Amino acid sequence: MKKPISLFLSIICLLSCISLAGCGGDGSSEVYFLNFKPESAAVYEELAKKYEEEKGIKVKVVTAAANNYEQTIKSEIAKSGAPTIFQVNGPVGYNTWKDYCLDIKDSKLYGMLSDQSLAIKEGDGVYAVPYVVEGYGIIYNDAIMRKYFALPNKSTNINSADEIDSFDKLKAVAEDMTKNLSALGIDGVFASTSLASGEDWRWQTHLLNIPLYYEFKEKNDEGADLPLAVLNAGEIEYKYAENFEKLFDLYINNSVTQPTLLGSKSVADSMAEFALGQAAMVQNGNWAWSQISGVQGNTVKEEDIKMLPLYTGADGEKGQGICIGTENYLAINKNASEEQQKNSLDFLEWLFSSETGKEYVTDELGFITPFNTFSEDELPDDPLAREISRYMKDDSVTNVSWIFTGFPSEAFKKDVGSALLDYVQGDKKWDDVEDVIINKWKSERA
Repeated sequence: MKKPISLFLSIICLLSCISLAGCGGDGSSEVYFLNFKPESAAVYEELAKKYEEEKGIKVKVVTAAANNYEQTIKSEIAKSGAPTIFQVNGPVGYNTWKDYCLDIKDSKLYGMLSDQSLAIKEGDGVYAVPYVVEGYGIIYNDAIMRKYFALPNKSTNINSADEIDSFDKLKAVAEDMTKNLSALGIDGVFASTSLASGEDWRWQTHLLNIPLYYEFKEKNDEGADLPLAVLNAGEIEYKYAENFEKLFDLYINNSVTQPTLLGSKSVADSMAEFALGQAAMVQNGNWAWSQISGVQGNTVKEEDIKMLPLYTGADGEKGQGICIGTENYLAINKNASEEQQKNSLDFLEWLFSSETGKEYVTDELGFITPFNTFSEDELPDDPLAREISRYMKDDSVTNVSWIFTGFPSEAFKKDVGSALLDYVQGDKKWDDVEDVIINKWKSERA
């Protein structure tokens, strides 16, 4: 009787193995997505179910607790059933996890990027792609601008904001508008340059990005990953310091607020000034739409909200776009099986190109994506999101990379902000600000 029992048990075991393999129980084909946005967890889990229903491939979604992503990935990446899709926080994150990032330069996902310079690259390889982008520049109220261009006594020959394509033109328009504040019904051309403690990131990070972008662009090959080059730079020449000064001075000298009072101003103050029609322009990004639209008494119409690049007079700024970037990238685990790698890429391609995926990305996740699979009608419904998309799709401009993701530290940024405040209050010369930027960078990296 032993042989029939043994045979029976063998058959049962074989059938069990077949059953497990058929439902992906061994994980050989399963996609494992490690998500670091807790607020998006429920949406991704719903998407995973829809994908399995449509494609028959199981997608496991694990979400790290808030502010706990690095600890979670360290634990998960070492397991036998490690994540097949994970996220890296810009070049800093890539530097940490580069040994796990698959080269995806030949993937459809990389080919779908509207601007392939946004991907994280090293050598000939492409190792992570952004899945949501943001952008910043000079937001302007076109109704006020049109009012200026219609003035019979204006001293410029510029007739629309579309004609402003250099610092010289921006300066000419801004300074002439300052001479006509009463006629335009505004208190200043630019909203306040916020320099209160913790409110100076638009200058010590976002504006400083411009001169250093041009410096690193000169020093590196065209295809180089500039944020990664910045991350690895032990020191900077700060060759374009004068260009930073030009635009910064234009802001503070044509502002709603006197320079010496800017230390008390917050970002919320400056956005309110713009929303209430007290200023024609303000430097900020697409995230500012909620601030503008949420101000009680807001007078700016949605159709009048546009964006200009941060012109500084740098050589080669003709054709410069706005600053577009992200700190949110997706990577594929190169240690996963080939089948898992393929299935993971297929899932992401479906997410950002199928009708179902795109609807969730836009309506539920609220992402401005960098993929050419999204039409204007498939973007978040706000004017600044549409401006970001317009610049990304405009082949006549070169958008500026977010290289500030490779800046030395928060301490460095705070020191720069403090120096800028001392400058507007008359306690430092511009040469002193330059010294702080150069020397603090070097000491932080040392």
